[in-house]
Amino acid sequence: MVESETEGQEEKEEVVVEEEEEYVLLDLDSISDHIHIPHNAPYVLSGLDTLNPILIIDNKIKLIGEYEETIGICLVFNESDADPIVHEEAGPSEANLFSGRCIIDSKQTPAKQVNPIASLHKVLKFRLFLEADNEDGADKQANKPS
Repeated sequence: MVESETEGQEEKEEVVVEEEEEYVLLDLDSISDHIHIPHNAPYVLSGLDTLNPILIIDNKIKLIGEYEETIGICLVFNESDADPIVHEEAGPSEANLFSGRCIIDSKQTPAKQVNPIASLHKVLKFRLFLEADNEDGADKQANKPS
């Protein structure tokens, strides 16, 4: 009896790992009354895979974050300028001097178009980083079993 070459060989299963994007809302409302954050200030966000990520803004402002689950789903939208509505004059009227021409109403307020871009389930709320936060982190590391 002849055995086929495929018998006895283990079949290799390809494992395809799909990366899933996860969006997080950075909530700075609790600190916005206490500090001024310059427009377009550079920032560094680190520790997103930890319980308390750190956000440093403009190399001056240090914030500590804490994740909170949302109730339901939060939707994130993008706003862009929409094209103005164009009216085309048409019809057999002899009084219609603009037949076959397009007219844009100059009194028309600019329109905005809103499109959903993401949904999220977590909010990252920030507060000012205090030296006590640093000491708590050091105590937790000292008390951590090896």
